[in-house]
Amino acid sequence: QQKKMKEHKSMVDALRRGDQVITQGGLIGKVAKVKEDGEIEVEIADGVKVRVVKATIAQVLNKTEPAA
Repeated sequence: QQKKMKEHKSMVDALRRGDQVITQGGLIGKVAKVKEDGEIEVEIADGVKVRVVKATIAQVLNKTEPAA
């Protein structure tokens, strides 16, 4: 259980703009902005952005490569 928590925390800490994620509520979207206060902004449709608590990200579908 501790191993799972550690893996989840490292996954959440590695989130960056452009990653496609699934929330625990089942919403799929793209990370638009990573905020400092434990939140991220996820775009779930064109121009529709929602604030999501980082800890509620269930899965990262597609990682983006860091810009050179």
